[in-house]
Amino acid sequence: MTEHKETAMSRRRFLAATASTVALTAVPTIILPKRAEAYQPGGRIHPNVNPLRVVGVTDPGMTAAVKENASWAEQEELVVSDVIQENMDRMAVALAEESSPADAWKKILLKPPAKSWNDVVIGIKSNQAHLQHPQSVVLGKVCRVLTDLLGAKGSNIHVYDACKGHDMATLTPFKGLPEGVHLAGTWGGYNTDTTVARPYFDGQRHSRCIAPLVRNEVDILIDMAMCKGHNREFGGFTMCMKNYFGTFDPAPAHKDGGGADYLIGINKSPEILGRIDARTGDVLFPRQQLCIVDALWASKRGPRLPPNAQPNALLMGVFGPAVDYVCAMRLRKDVLGWPVQEQVAGRFLTEFGYSESDLPNGGQIINAAATRA
Repeated sequence: MTEHKETAMSRRRFLAATASTVALTAVPTIILPKRAEAYQPGGRIHPNVNPLRVVGVTDPGMTAAVKENASWAEQEELVVSDVIQENMDRMAVALAEESSPADAWKKILLKPPAKSWNDVVIGIKSNQAHLQHPQSVVLGKVCRVLTDLLGAKGSNIHVYDACKGHDMATLTPFKGLPEGVHLAGTWGGYNTDTTVARPYFDGQRHSRCIAPLVRNEVDILIDMAMCKGHNREFGGFTMCMKNYFGTFDPAPAHKDGGGADYLIGINKSPEILGRIDARTGDVLFPRQQLCIVDALWASKRGPRLPPNAQPNALLMGVFGPAVDYVCAMRLRKDVLGWPVQEQVAGRFLTEFGYSESDLPNGGQIINAAATRA
């Protein structure tokens, strides 16, 4: 009973938390802790935005024609850029609960207090695996917000996939990006050991991750995910959380009983969420600040197959587990009629201290289509 009360109080404390941001002091370390420092259930994640808010738009006007099995190159020709960008502004407004896109984006995307935007380093995890990839306009809109609105340097934006990014520049020649944006490919690959958080072997096993995150050199991490099917052990889908298998080595998930425990563990890590207060489990300064599911096209099965549906949808939040759960249950299951392993999907909330009843809007996607932008 005491444990239940503490969890409930922790959840209420986090959901009531508002806009104080604690300065991040990056102190590199070469000694791995015995047990991973990790986010604790109910801890603060983002100082300005409720992490359980998941907003979305479904708009057939975002594409010029219906071709459910379109290749990435064909999709690039079919997207309607102006409509997508306007809808992304509406999503930001709905997510941040602000009245204008500029105020909304400034509330969502934050620089460390001790840095100027000119010095902020951003990592954008693109999904480069197999046949489904983010659209140029979706990636470009985020980059333009960072450079044109907030003042980040294009050369400090690194688009990467450590697993499948080696041929990024030729496989997905993203167009319309701000000058200097670095298509970083694998960004050095998985070359640095770090400790994976619970529940993966009680937080006492290591895995490999990309070096800039382990060394605390990345200030903002943005998750650019797709809406694809996958094995039941991962919930039957691969979206924001599993997109970080291109940040952490995916191998432990497929052996030694890693599975969903490994998936959850890496998403509790300071490499993803940001430096964590060991006393409270709060994120001191959020590294993962934006999670997008590009569901303009989607696949029931996967992940190696081409899309087989065209939902014309985009979803957004600041917390990957919440985005994945809501997208899986409300879009993939309820709208598209695709199977979801609900026990695994439920863990994406409960392992972080939440339940479906905690989600705003009755657990439905918050419709941003009518938001003024």
